[in-house]
Amino acid sequence: MSTSKSKIWLSSPHMGGTEQKYVHEAFETNWISPVGPHVNNFEEDLAHFLNKKVDVDVHAAALSSGTAALHLAMVMLNVKLGDTVLVQSFTFCGTTNPVVYQGADLVFIDSEMDTWNMCPDALQEAIQDHIKKGKDISTIKAIVPVHLYGMPAKMEEIQSLADHYGIPIIEDAAEALGSFYGNRACGTFGLMAALSFNGNKIITTSGGGALISSDKSLIEKAKFLSTQARDAAVHYQHSEVGYNYRLSNVLAGIGRGQMEVLEERVAQRRANNMRYKAYFENKKGVSFQKEPTADFYSNYWLTAILVDPDITGFTREVLRFHLEKENIEARPLWKPMHLQPIFTGSQFFGRGNCQKLFEQGLCLPSGSNLTEDDFSRIFECLDRIF
Repeated sequence: MSTSKSKIWLSSPHMGGTEQKYVHEAFETNWISPVGPHVNNFEEDLAHFLNKKVDVDVHAAALSSGTAALHLAMVMLNVKLGDTVLVQSFTFCGTTNPVVYQGADLVFIDSEMDTWNMCPDALQEAIQDHIKKGKDISTIKAIVPVHLYGMPAKMEEIQSLADHYGIPIIEDAAEALGSFYGNRACGTFGLMAALSFNGNKIITTSGGGALISSDKSLIEKAKFLSTQARDAAVHYQHSEVGYNYRLSNVLAGIGRGQMEVLEERVAQRRANNMRYKAYFENKKGVSFQKEPTADFYSNYWLTAILVDPDITGFTREVLRFHLEKENIEARPLWKPMHLQPIFTGSQFFGRGNCQKLFEQGLCLPSGSNLTEDDFSRIFECLDRIF
């Protein structure tokens, strides 16, 4: 590795400038605890952004992570031992672990090659298989599509199946704040949805997430559960199990500053994507995750490519290694969950599209704070490889 050159990260935090003002305010008022005015205002900022293009009134609960949001969604759906949850296989373990926490069975759904997200045909096959085996449809507690790397899933088709069979949708929109399908923001389709504000996301609170729903009672319940489910009593009293999942007032202050630059960050990430597409336009054997139609609007949190070794003469790993030698971070796409050792033996429905995507896919540096010098270094390295 070339240690003399500064690191070009895959996706590093990018502050907007006002975050410290809100953090300083939290310190000045000594409001450091996990609840406070910044938390409330951050939730309002999120809801305002998600509501502005749609005629639905969504609400937000600011939490410690996107995984916590998905876990609370599973808890509130009463997912338990003996139940089934249909989950997109091509994702990060943060999508699947909350199902395991509840003791339910995971059934993994393949991707389609347009968006790389949950395949509606494979989803229907999984549901019909469940019915053919004589299982009660009510034991399928949720469908969990993922908007991978910011690309919206085919929500119209997935929603149609979910409505037909009466199965709730829990969207994993962890990577998709600022993405839209039609005139609706990702995260506003399902009964509930999860967002993530991890350090590498399009906006960050250092660590954090949110649960989204148009059902205000679910959000109120999530806030209750996320603060240890303390009953309304003078003393400490608990009638059900709770969790320590609430976002702190300090970190919410960072989130407030980040929300002020969210649309700018989306524009910067999309500009990065266009820049890479222009570079690879005449490079045979490289293809992109791309919006299938005008209905799809991705925040392009990460720009991801497929490298066909039969055409390029080298694999994605060779490409990644050459970038790594120049201290440029690039990462393989997510390894499908049904191929993970921990889920050996789990059911999978599809044609293996996600396995091909994993084998050929690479995420390129995509931060909104990439400089001209960074792109020069990236393209110079790519020039040598191609």
